[in-house]
Amino acid sequence: MIELTQDNEVWTVTLNRPDKANALTEDMLRELCEIMERAGDARAVILTGRGKIFSAGADLEAARAGLAVSDLWERLSGAIAALPGLTIAALNGTLAGGAMGMALACDIRISVPAAKFFYPVMKLGFLPQPSDPARMAALIGPSRTKLILMGGQKILADEALAFGLVDRLVEADALLETAQSFCTDTVAASEQIAHGIKQMCK
Repeated sequence: MIELTQDNEVWTVTLNRPDKANALTEDMLRELCEIMERAGDARAVILTGRGKIFSAGADLEAARAGLAVSDLWERLSGAIAALPGLTIAALNGTLAGGAMGMALACDIRISVPAAKFFYPVMKLGFLPQPSDPARMAALIGPSRTKLILMGGQKILADEALAFGLVDRLVEADALLETAQSFCTDTVAASEQIAHGIKQMCK
């Protein structure tokens, strides 16, 4: 249910459970962690999904069994944030719940225009993963972060773009191609320069 392709030092990681809104089981989440922890040699990593929803977050049954508060979410976002190469979330649809963390940890987020963004942990009785509010606030500010996390608001893609939660809206049929085009210069540059620029942007 997790696909990995490697092409010219660009790794593309695809959530492939579209019949279940790409909701993540514990096994899927663990596999994502392991892939990202091995991706240090990749010059760029693209994270995307199959179907019309990027991810609904934790699988409902798994969430009830404790996955909603698992430290695997934080392990995954931390592994993505630590990668020296360029990381891009190519959001093929709605992004919800704990799955928000992996997108927030990426360097760039692009989205289809029909996507929605929401993170209803407070309503469900959970705290968000520790790094997620800080990463979100760094992108969109504390007030808008509270609007999503405490106000329970679903943010449409055009509003997410205006907020700075995503960096560009791209039609679905051009999403992956656009993400790949962002990797071209990074792959062509020396690792020292590409990694150095990323460090300078932090």
